[in-house]
Amino acid sequence: MKSIIQSLVISFVIHLVYIFGTMAVGYIKTMNYKPVMEKKWGNIETLQSEVAFGVLGSPLFFVFTFIGVALFCGLIIISYGKIVGLK
Repeated sequence: MKSIIQSLVISFVIHLVYIFGTMAVGYIKTMNYKPVMEKKWGNIETLQSEVAFGVLGSPLFFVFTFIGVALFCGLIIISYGKIVGLK
């Protein structure tokens, strides 16, 4: 039971790092973006005034990856316990 809880917690932490890492990279890229306006004078378009940060995709994708990573982490924890001799 302990290895199941450990694998779920590790999977949760890995997913949090992935989601917040993706958002941090997007934020940094947005803050450092410098548009080239010289070429844009001839092409008149309305510019977007808002930026959205987030993840686009199916929520089921995260459920399946969460379960998959938890199973993988559980396999590693159990294998490590058998190799080292822990119970």
